Amino acid sequence: MVSKTDDIPVSVPNCNVNTVDLAGETPDRKETTKAPHKDPCACGHSADTAVMNGGGAHDHSEEESKQNGGGDTDGGEDSNEQEVIVIQDTGFTVKIQAPGAEPFDLQVSPQEMVQEIHQVLMDREDTCHRTCFSLQLDGNVLDNFAELKSIEGLQEGSLLKVVEEPYTVREARIHVRHIRDLLKSLDPSDAYNGVDCNSLSFLSVFTDGDLGDSGKRKKGSDLEQIDCTPPEHILPGSKERPLLPLQPQNKDWKVIMMPMQCLKVLTMSGWNPPPGNRKMHGDLMYLYMVTVEERHISITASTRGFYLNQSTTYTFNPKPANPSFLSHSLVELLSQISPAFKKNFTALQKKRVQRHPFERIATPFQVYSWTAPQVDHTMDCVRAEDAYTSRLGYEEHIPGQTRDWNEELQTTRELARKNLPERLLRERAIFKVHSDFAAAATRGSVAVIDGNVMAINPGEETRMQMFIWNNIFFSLGFDVRDHYRELGGDAAAHAAPTNDLNGVRAYGAVDVEGLYTLGTVVVDYRGYRVTAQSIIPGILEREQEQSVIYGSIDFGKTVVSHGKYLELLEKTSRPLKVQRHDVLNEKDESVELCSSVECKGIIGNDGRHYILDLLRTFPPDLNFLPVEGEELSPESVRQGFPRQHRHRLACLRQELIEAFVEHRYLLFMKMAALQLMQQKANKESKMAALTENSSTEADIPALPSTETPDASAESSETSTETLTDGKSDAVQTETTSTSDAPRAAATEATTTEAAPKAEPTTDSPSAATTTTNASQATPTEDNVIPMVTTNGPLLPIATAIQNGECESPLEGKAEDSILGLAQAKELAESLAAEDGSGIDPKSREVVLNACKAVGSISNTSFDIRFNPDIFSPGVRFPEDSADDIQKQKQLLKDAAAFLMSCQIPSLVKDCLDHSALPMDGATLTEALHQRGINIRYLGNVLEFVDKTPAKAQLEHFYRIGISELITRCAKHIFKTYLQGVELSALSAAVSHFLNCFLSSFPDAVAHLPADELVSRRKNRKRRNRVPGGGDNTAWASLTPSELWKNIVSEAQSYYHFTLYCENADQVVEKYGLQKITLLREISIKAGIQILIKEYNFDSRHKPAFTEEDILNIFPVVKHVNPKASDAFHFFQSGQAKVQQGYLKEGCELINEALNLFNNVYGAMHVEICACLRLLSRLNYIMGDHHEALSNQQKAVLMSERVLGIEHPNTIQEYMHLALYCFANGQLSTALKLLYRARYLMLMVCGEDHPEMALLDSNIGLVLHGVMEYDLSLRFLENALALNSKYHLPRSLKVALSHHLVARVYESKADFRSALQHEKEGYTIYKNQVGEAHEKTKESSEYLKYLTQQAVALQRTMNEIYKNGSNASIMPLKFTAPSMASVLEQLNIINGIIFIPLSQKDLENLKAEVQRRQLLQESGKSMEELTVDSPLELEDKISMDVNVD
Repeated sequence: MVSKTDDIPVSVPNCNVNTVDLAGETPDRKETTKAPHKDPCACGHSADTAVMNGGGAHDHSEEESKQNGGGDTDGGEDSNEQEVIVIQDTGFTVKIQAPGAEPFDLQVSPQEMVQEIHQVLMDREDTCHRTCFSLQLDGNVLDNFAELKSIEGLQEGSLLKVVEEPYTVREARIHVRHIRDLLKSLDPSDAYNGVDCNSLSFLSVFTDGDLGDSGKRKKGSDLEQIDCTPPEHILPGSKERPLLPLQPQNKDWKVIMMPMQCLKVLTMSGWNPPPGNRKMHGDLMYLYMVTVEERHISITASTRGFYLNQSTTYTFNPKPANPSFLSHSLVELLSQISPAFKKNFTALQKKRVQRHPFERIATPFQVYSWTAPQVDHTMDCVRAEDAYTSRLGYEEHIPGQTRDWNEELQTTRELARKNLPERLLRERAIFKVHSDFAAAATRGSVAVIDGNVMAINPGEETRMQMFIWNNIFFSLGFDVRDHYRELGGDAAAHAAPTNDLNGVRAYGAVDVEGLYTLGTVVVDYRGYRVTAQSIIPGILEREQEQSVIYGSIDFGKTVVSHGKYLELLEKTSRPLKVQRHDVLNEKDESVELCSSVECKGIIGNDGRHYILDLLRTFPPDLNFLPVEGEELSPESVRQGFPRQHRHRLACLRQELIEAFVEHRYLLFMKMAALQLMQQKANKESKMAALTENSSTEADIPALPSTETPDASAESSETSTETLTDGKSDAVQTETTSTSDAPRAAATEATTTEAAPKAEPTTDSPSAATTTTNASQATPTEDNVIPMVTTNGPLLPIATAIQNGECESPLEGKAEDSILGLAQAKELAESLAAEDGSGIDPKSREVVLNACKAVGSISNTSFDIRFNPDIFSPGVRFPEDSADDIQKQKQLLKDAAAFLMSCQIPSLVKDCLDHSALPMDGATLTEALHQRGINIRYLGNVLEFVDKTPAKAQLEHFYRIGISELITRCAKHIFKTYLQGVELSALSAAVSHFLNCFLSSFPDAVAHLPADELVSRRKNRKRRNRVPGGGDNTAWASLTPSELWKNIVSEAQSYYHFTLYCENADQVVEKYGLQKITLLREISIKAGIQILIKEYNFDSRHKPAFTEEDILNIFPVVKHVNPKASDAFHFFQSGQAKVQQGYLKEGCELINEALNLFNNVYGAMHVEICACLRLLSRLNYIMGDHHEALSNQQKAVLMSERVLGIEHPNTIQEYMHLALYCFANGQLSTALKLLYRARYLMLMVCGEDHPEMALLDSNIGLVLHGVMEYDLSLRFLENALALNSKYHLPRSLKVALSHHLVARVYESKADFRSALQHEKEGYTIYKNQVGEAHEKTKESSEYLKYLTQQAVALQRTMNEIYKNGSNASIMPLKFTAPSMASVLEQLNIINGIIFIPLSQKDLENLKAEVQRRQLLQESGKSMEELTVDSPLELEDKISMDVNVD
């Protein structure tokens, strides 16, 4: 029997939930921050419910299937599963007969289209050279777009014939393109150039091909043959950070570059197109080729195939040569002409087919690499043709050539979504169109800035120009016509597009039928910001004034409204927390709006209701918006707010709004409960005892922590917040560290006047922080759970929060405090459900008081919404709403204070307990965003860390923060710097900037390109065309000291943070940064691609970079990420099941989620990556090591391809894969993977990081296993040092580190050192978990054993001294560690523990768990047990399981 809950106390001294946290893995850590996500599972599996009810966890009820605000229940999870089964109908096998090849069997599914069989054939080694063919069944041609199930007579064992078809010009072009793709299939240059969604992957370099196969070959632990020595730069303490190993040489690539060349040149002939008389002979086009043997040939593509003609470079003779070698495929023709082609093409295809499919599938969005080798530029007709046509995606396959993006984007939204197959189809279509649109918009933006697109207003100044290309509208991020003058000019114009994109994302996620947003992509390229939008039909023919029927075109001076828009926007107001409000127009009439005034409503010629300009969807951030006469809360004022910001568009993030509302809800429930309990106490005054208890009970806010009400019965957008952070421990509802408690209490006290004074302040600190993490939870969309659920009662999930420790609810949860709360809940529900007439006035007063205190807009139920127009310049409100406006202002001040008093401390606390572990700028940004903290608060966060008593344990966080702050300031400066550079001087300017930024060379002089002087006069005329203009050599005068002065002043003015440094070397010295890390961060942020080679940053004699080192500038793209909601819902249910210990069911659900993700996203996506990681973890735990290896290999490949080869996520995937390799007996591969992970981590964040301790423990253990003791010690001792630093010397992690080091010393027979370390470990165990604990006993046994060994050794030595060579020596036992024991330790440090238990043990455990529960409730402090459970050892997913 496998039960999750029963074994917790055995493995951990406390019931702290840290042990179980598979659910902490949110798919798509990268994206959760960006897109709030609708979570259709309304059943509230917060991590804490799930932990302790292994026996009978509540089943998913019908609530679960409420989908996407569609409001249609489909009968619970079972029906979901049924629907899914329908989709995956059983497959069958058909036989395929291709000309000149053996017949083969192919497994197909009835849902597939005939076209998909075409794709398979074009990819198979023996049929890949055919593109123009039809499939025939019994002589009948099959329709390409027919589903297989609709074809009569097609069944198991049917024979499909591949029949060659005559070519057309289009088919001939497709054929040439396909052959070119096959010839380039192993060539990485597309990945380096960031083209066609290719990206890099290096896993195969370390695994030598596919792990699955080699597993069988390499079994057997031939330790002697394993070379374990890591490269010098990977060893602990090495200061060297080389760049070259970032892209290890792939053997395949070396091979292609020269020896496996199949053709020297393949290009279109200059004789194209064929003249009329040749067209009538069937000539379609002419090709020119040079074979490897230096033979120059001309080829005709005709309707019958390809043949040699008699043309030469200078004479046209289209007649067939003799022999003409007429062949249906170009490959067949070339194989006859060129022996080298035949040999190399076959070898190339063999290699291509051997590669893992994930190495070659296109990613959904382009990933750019910031380093690349110097790749030879080859002649390539297809690439040349693509560059000069506006080909995007599949234009050449689409009638009408350019795509109507707006129509595609809106039509996919209109698809049906009643049941699962329909929703999958809809989400798949939405995702596909979005990724195509993002690619097209990026390509267009680059073309606009490079000057390849004509403006639609060419007469105006370049900054004001707008462009249309490929049905997409482009505008530049400058303040045109003083539109943003009052809001901050160009700075506001630069910030508006990203705010707008966040608005589009939010409205898109709510997904209201009938309300449409524009496709929006924001691209930063060469210092310019370009906004790309789809075009509303008809908008270009009308003046804006005429078309806007809702909102304002002049920031609120004139305002109009429209009934239909109000009705549509009303549906979004609940999930987005937007309050419906009145504003005055220019005639002083009151106009009703349900959004900010800038939000414009336009009805397109297609009759759809569009909203655009969503830049103020979320309320303003008062900390950065000084308003005369307005006083912020004391908390904000103490921190030096309000501060002047560059622009007046600073908004709060959606995640902050969610967290704030959730936090207010907890307060609301608690106050209602307190008042009800008081009423009860007054009634029953004779039971005086109760009154005493009520105050103690009030300290235990047993709250339904997963539920935010704020939606009445009809709102179907139910969703839950599972309190799991994207990356880590299951439950994080703990209070902030005690030092923060009083402060939190202070902020609460202000909001609780209505309630009795004493109690709220006693327990408000916990209230203040219970939900600080709500928003970093799994990406849900609107924490809206109706207080009144029409479908069954909500489960109140009790999380008792005391001493910063979470107790899990067990069966005995009927204490009075919960009763009081339940009563409050019932009351709130009945109030919302009825008109309130049947409820006694006292109770109604309770709710009214609570509503007032928390700032609810309704007096009968909890409902917090924000008015986004408060403090907008130019917006005026009617007199009669003055009270309301005052309330709204207070709410905004409270939200701004909440960010400072709760969210920032909560982030720091999560970093202290390692539930948040940022490794680089991107993961730091994500950690901030998940908690709703904007990047402009980075300076405050760093100051807060600086003042924290535990600053030493946050050193890694502080360092990453400083590095992020510096590179962001540098990016701001670089942006304006680049705008003044003309194209011909770009590489010189970028290398000069990097020299000033990073090189120790004191007087970096810019190399002006040689032709600059010659072309000066010509430039004068052309200058105006490039946006910007100005003196084009101004950039060359920048000096390092000037740049660093600018960075320091930028840090002060933008982040209000004081940097103490005058150059790069001082920064490195003072803050412990690495130049290579700064280079990586600035390159990724600014889109720079540099040559991969070793740079000498520290030379004082010559600059580090030359213009040859700058290879490219890439666009940096922001776009919406559409979600797969059903798949996500299955994923979460699976996580919840796993958390409860139902591994098998969990595994099935996760597999289901994987199928659905694949259905929506295709094969490559970050969420699929998370799914695979969890699946391989489960496979491993359930003993299927081979399957674990295969899934984790996919996860690593996908992470490399989709996130980047050195993204922190990829590093972690490498570590997991190494563990599974070791378990499969592939020791040398495991080591190579761990060394790779260590190298990447050194590059990304340096050695001083808590995660490095885990990595080094892994490396040390594997080296110990292969008997490399000295090396092993270097890594394990480094891990020990890091653990002692980041987990405090008395933590259980440190004890385990001591034990691991002792084991290695024992193997070396250095018993004295072994004893010393084990004693340290024993002392920690004894102090932390007591003598009786099994860990302490184990340690004590081991100490005895070591002592005996030491004594035996000493005796032997004495014997030798005494008797010399005649000594009778007892053989000493030197234990080489067994692989099993090493694996066991590896599992422990990676958070996986297997515990064999009998039935009797289980019963004892249950009793023990209950006993502890009671102990904790009675208030006995269990703190000594909670210090640092050994199971938390990996804060990613700790999972412990018993296997009988």
